[in-house]
Parts: sequence; C-alpha cells; structure tokens
Amino acid sequence: MKRSPKLVLGLLALVAVLAVGPLTIWAETGKPAVHKPDAPQAETHHRIVFQISQNDPAAMNVALNNAENLSNFYKSRGETVEMEFVAYGPGLAMVRSDTSPVKDRLAAMTNSTKNLVVSGCGNTMSNQSKQENKEISLLPEARVVPTGIGRIVELQEQGWTYVRP
Repeated sequence: MKRSPKLVLGLLALVAVLAVGPLTIWAETGKPAVHKPDAPQAETHHRIVFQISQNDPAAMNVALNNAENLSNFYKSRGETVEMEFVAYGPGLAMVRSDTSPVKDRLAAMTNSTKNLVVSGCGNTMSNQSKQENKEISLLPEARVVPTGIGRIVELQEQGWTYVRP
C-alpha cells in the first residue's frame, strides 16, 4: 500500500506535537503532565441517626459510645456532626424518666455534645402508659416525636446515616 508523503508528514507532525506538549509542561513545572480527575470534596458535615429499640443497657451504652467517638473523630478533623437518638418500642426505656439506666450519662452528653438530639416515640409512650396504667414521662433531655420509626425514615430520606448499635 502506497502512502502519500503529505499523510506521513502530517502524522509525524501530530506525533511531535503530542510528545512535545507534555514535555513542555514537565520542563516548566518539574512535574510530568498527568491528568488527575478532580478529587471529590470531602463531606464536612455529617448527620447520623441512632436507632434505640432494645431495652438493653449494654446496647444503650454502645450507642452512647458510638456517638461520643463520632463526635470526637469529626471534631479532630475540623468537621461537624449532627446526631439524633430515636428510642422506640422496648428501647424507650433509655429515655424514660423512671427507667433509664443511662440517664446521668445521657444528661452529661446532651450538655457537652453540640447538635445532639434525643427523641422518644409518642406511640410507644401511649402504649406503655396504657399497659402500665400510669402516665409515662421522658427525661428532660428528650423530646417526643409522633412515631419513632417514622422519625428514622424521615431522617434517612433527608440523607442521614442510619446506625443501629
């Protein structure tokens, strides 16, 4: 197959341009010309929801430990975090004023940890009040949400990370 001299010269010129461009950049910067895709921006604000659905002091303490560890971790990186505990079903014991095995620790954490919310399920409160034939109250640090599982779903739909210790 016969090649046209113009085609050969054109291809040689193209190869020369492609080879010289990166060498020019290397000579100017001292670094090879390498295309690096833009690095994704690190997320600097985190939102985490903790499900508390067991009446188990060990599980409650694991959740509190997780929250403390995450708070310290993100603080050390200069990042912010919002956290919410949502207690429902048997886990409502965590935030009940008469049954919480972690009330002192929870009070200390809500006072010392920025952006920490504690929620108790209104449905569970109502059911437990009927079963126990008495009014159920929550710790002063806790607020009532209509439904605990509904609150968790709501937060997940807003992009919160779900944790179940």
